[in-house]
Amino acid sequence: MASRDLVIGMIFSLQTVVGILGNFSILYFYLFLHLTGCKLRSTDLILKNLTVANLLVIFSKGVPQMMAGFGLKDFLNDFGCKFVFYVHRVGRDVSIGTTCLLSVFQAMTISPLNSRWAELKVKAHKYIATSNIFCWILNLMLNISLPLYMTAKINNTNFTQREDYGYCDAILDDTVTLTIYVALILCRDGFFLVLIVSASSFMVFILHRHKQQVRYMQRNNLSPRSSPESTATQSILVLVCTFVSLWTLSSTSLICLTVLNNLSWWLRDTSALIHACFPTVSPYILINYDSRVPRVCFAWNGIRNPLNFS
Repeated sequence: MASRDLVIGMIFSLQTVVGILGNFSILYFYLFLHLTGCKLRSTDLILKNLTVANLLVIFSKGVPQMMAGFGLKDFLNDFGCKFVFYVHRVGRDVSIGTTCLLSVFQAMTISPLNSRWAELKVKAHKYIATSNIFCWILNLMLNISLPLYMTAKINNTNFTQREDYGYCDAILDDTVTLTIYVALILCRDGFFLVLIVSASSFMVFILHRHKQQVRYMQRNNLSPRSSPESTATQSILVLVCTFVSLWTLSSTSLICLTVLNNLSWWLRDTSALIHACFPTVSPYILINYDSRVPRVCFAWNGIRNPLNFS
């Protein structure tokens, strides 16, 4: 095994282990809340859905890349390649859609009662489960054609339009159709990105205005602790900046994978590493800003979660 392959395998191993631990910690946390009788919040259902999507991305992308990095090249047959890439694409798209749903739902939750979203604010809680199910069904249908391009490792050199992913190959006979498919994916992701940025900007504006309104109540408070509004604003900015940055890198790498032929190993592996970054780091961001984690169920009525504004 070359030293380069060993380093790549170690990097993917580290990312995969960290991502699995983080997301399973979130699931264990919600299971613990359920078993101890703690009241779950409305956003918890969205976060659990996001965690499941993140795990799908890590298992379908990080684990195969880790195995390929350690020198295992032909461990998937034709069906395995189609299934793994399909699961990865569905998990990635559901993760993006769920992040958008979380941002929009939070924006409606903290909106003033006299705003245009007042009616939606009352009804939003009823449609969270339906929205999650719709997100899964939609992405399962939109990505149904992806397995047609994937196959097991090919030794036949007659396929000139072939991309090597290390453990599977992609046959790109119809470049025009594939280009249109990638363009539609980027347009859809861009639409979600606009919604996320708009909803998050609205939340930051509302929280900042609220902080200004109650500032006179805190004039005599000399405590160095940050206000709940500041903490919530910080959590929103961290999530949005992380998502936007990684989405931009992921989309750029996706365009390179589509346009360029005979990809170099570093571009292929870097792209795979970027695709699994958000599912890996997002659970730690959520854990860091969830006030229930260090004091689960103790003084429950006095606990406020910066990510929940209801």
